[in-house]
This record gives sequence, structure tokens and C-alpha cells, in this order.
Amino acid sequence: MTDNENNIRTNYVFIDYENVQPSSFVLFKDHPFKVLLFVGANQTKIPIELVISMQELGDSAEYIRIEGNGKNALDFHITFYCGKFFEKEPNSYFHIISKDTGFDVLIKHLRSKKVLIQRYDQINDIPILRIHNSKSLNEKIEIIVNYLISRENAKPGKVATLSNTINALFTKTLDSEEVEKLIKELARRKLIVVEETKINYHLTELG
Repeated sequence: MTDNENNIRTNYVFIDYENVQPSSFVLFKDHPFKVLLFVGANQTKIPIELVISMQELGDSAEYIRIEGNGKNALDFHITFYCGKFFEKEPNSYFHIISKDTGFDVLIKHLRSKKVLIQRYDQINDIPILRIHNSKSLNEKIEIIVNYLISRENAKPGKVATLSNTINALFTKTLDSEEVEKLIKELARRKLIVVEETKINYHLTELG
């Protein structure tokens, strides 16, 4: 079966190595990733830890060496490859790793066209990686609250639905007791009010 038949979206990650230099990264085998590392013409050295991270992805990692030093040359390359893979898999997630806010105008336009694309300052800021790397209760609560805020008027209205939402958000890695604990913690912090089976929200963005 293809990824689309399984409803699994590929995560395309475009790293602007002129702007952001991760020392290494760890991705998760239960989510398909394709990483493209865009290297400037004057960048001649890459840390061995980063090379190993790329090697571990096998065919799912690729280096793109930029020819020439023209202004925004690397940005144009990222834009080209983003379009190339969008044409191939339009339902995928597209993550641009760069501190260059010049991408934001393009991203705003593409999001208006329902493209699932966002820019992050660091690779570990990608939501699926933050979720997998979250360890403490505070980190999990922050992720849940910010996700619920992003849902706007489509928040779960009942406890059972919220439980399912949290379970899906953490890619079904939490048991029922952990999910119940998180809901109780949301209530303890007065971020939600549970009335029998219904929920009222009093959320403030965290982090």
C-alpha cells in the first residue's frame, strides 16, 4: 500500500544550512520523513554527527549543494524543491527549517491554498518531533493546550472526544491512565472545566 492509502502523510523537511546548522537530529521510523539539506557554495564542512543523522535515513535524505553565491540562491532552491514535491504528494507536510522570515510571505500564500507548510527555527520545533521528545508533564500540557487553541471552534466538546484527541495527538503512545492524568491536570490548572461529560475551555497559549 502507498502512504496515501494508509493515510500517512510524508513529512518533507527542507533545512537551510546557511541559516540553521543542527549538530544532529533524530527522526522516527513510524512517520515517513524525507530530509533535504541545502548547503551553500561556501560551506565546505559538515559535522560528522549531522552526516550520521543523514546516513541513518538512507534514501530518505539528500544533500543539495548550491552553485553560486547569488542573493537568496539557496531560498530559491528550497522553493523549487518544495513545489516539486508538492506536485508529487500534495497532501504531505512541508517543513522549512530556517530563521529567514523571508519565507513567511510564501508560506502564508501556500497556506491560503491549503498547503500544509510551516517554517521553524530549529528542526526539533516540528510538532511531531516535539510530541515524541516531550517527557515532562508540563511539556505535554503545553503541547495539548497549543494544539487545542489551534483547533479554534473545532475543539472536542466531550471528555471522551478529548481523550481520543489527546491519544491521537501523541500518536497513540499513551495508555488510558496517562491520558486521564493529563485531562485531570488540565482541569486542575483551570484550563478546562468538566461538567459531567462536557467540557468548557479557558485556554491561554503556553510556551
